[in-house]
Amino acid sequence: MKTELIIRSNSSDIDFALLRDGKLIELNNETTDNKFSVGDIFLAKIGKVLTGLNASFVNVGYEKDGFLHYHDLGAQVNSLNKFIKKVSTGKYKEFTLKNFQKENDINKDGSINEVLKTGQNLLVQIVKEPISTKGPRLSSELSIAGRFLVLVPFSNRVSVSQKIADPKEKERLKRLAKSIKPKGFGVILRTVAEGKKVAELDKDLQNSLDRWKTMCKRIANTNTPTKILSELNRASSILRDVMNESFTNIVTNDDSLKLEIKEYLQEIYPEKENIVKLHRSQVPIFEKYGIERQIKTSFGKTVSMSKGAYLVIEHTEALHVIDVNSGNRSNKAGSQEETALEVNLIAASEIARQLQLRDMGGIIVVDFIDMHKSENRNKLYQHLKEQMALDRTKHKILPPSKFGLIQITRQRVRPELSIKTTEDNPNKNGQVEAPIVLLDKIEADLEKFMSNSKENKKIQLHVHPFIAAYLTKGVNSIRFKWYLKHKKWITIIPRDAYTYLYYRFKAVKNRA
Repeated sequence: MKTELIIRSNSSDIDFALLRDGKLIELNNETTDNKFSVGDIFLAKIGKVLTGLNASFVNVGYEKDGFLHYHDLGAQVNSLNKFIKKVSTGKYKEFTLKNFQKENDINKDGSINEVLKTGQNLLVQIVKEPISTKGPRLSSELSIAGRFLVLVPFSNRVSVSQKIADPKEKERLKRLAKSIKPKGFGVILRTVAEGKKVAELDKDLQNSLDRWKTMCKRIANTNTPTKILSELNRASSILRDVMNESFTNIVTNDDSLKLEIKEYLQEIYPEKENIVKLHRSQVPIFEKYGIERQIKTSFGKTVSMSKGAYLVIEHTEALHVIDVNSGNRSNKAGSQEETALEVNLIAASEIARQLQLRDMGGIIVVDFIDMHKSENRNKLYQHLKEQMALDRTKHKILPPSKFGLIQITRQRVRPELSIKTTEDNPNKNGQVEAPIVLLDKIEADLEKFMSNSKENKKIQLHVHPFIAAYLTKGVNSIRFKWYLKHKKWITIIPRDAYTYLYYRFKAVKNRA
């Protein structure tokens, strides 16, 4: 498996494209004016306390107040309150918590007005960015994420990622974490900590501890609301979370960003420092790596897959719905059940990619093609779980029902990525899908037509003149690539009467 990170920097924002074996699996955007990112910590002011909701609104400086529920306070919020009062005076500088006397845990079934008062200052962390008309979702159970572990102040807990399956490795990591854990802090071992030595874990822990101390120094004499600790920039956070041996390329068109990434890699993965490169070609960076085309073909309502199958993705107020279609293609499989299984497995792989690519969250319902055999439904379920195992976002998948429905819940912490893939219709008013999307549909139908047509027949493609010109342009045209692939020449016939999106394949007998 080959992984690449392609970074395009503009004057106002930065786009990050994560490719796995050349296929786009994650697309992120970071704007320079985004002041409310997941992981940021604020010294905020408590607003209205709502006993009916057992929650409070919190002023973090956003146009809408953030939301803090009682269950997101954390058991040690009383210790946090006590610590903030001490540090705010500027006299208390024991930030290591070594000699800090903790308070008792709050009652898990308690009321928020017993803990928080309007106008009180509190340290809060953003766990969900502002989405639509809602302000950010907050937690006062703070955590500082490092490369291998997460540091949790006012806790004594040591836990290991559930994705590490080996019980012996889990026990080893717990033992190492307990040996280096500072008093007053808890530690969560991340998945990438698997197989790491104590020296690597300790170095990462000390880095997180330094960030905690730097944050605490900013609390004294600070007005509220103020951001006092920023999450790493998007490039660094992606590398921190997913960097591994499979990375072969990190390319950016910004010289200063290249130096910044190299410096960060020197800290977390020095052996990969040389894979960072500067894009110098006149061809735009996203065009060079085929990302623009993948964006156009991946974000529409309809998503084409191999062998003529396709997905229809729709979003309602309550949930996302994904419909799997076989495209009425002919198949060499021995039965309808085998055909359904084959299409469903292809669809499961693409759905796992789409959820990550669009960052779809909440409830997702997938209508797969019906399968009657329970072993086939189980095969599909296991395949989908395997494909989604690489997704870093917390998710849960339920087994398929007899109707072929699979329900997925996926945590949403940022607004869903939505990209317009339509363009102005040259024939009339309104919008149509971009030519690249249309080309994918034509190629999928060509595959089906080739499998059905007889050897002694010519194949004609009747299309709108604009599309005909697009397909035949240049010596190395799309039509020529089809010839190399299928060993058959496709005759393209421009039809003025056809609308922009309409096309038709015809099989014509060879003349004697």
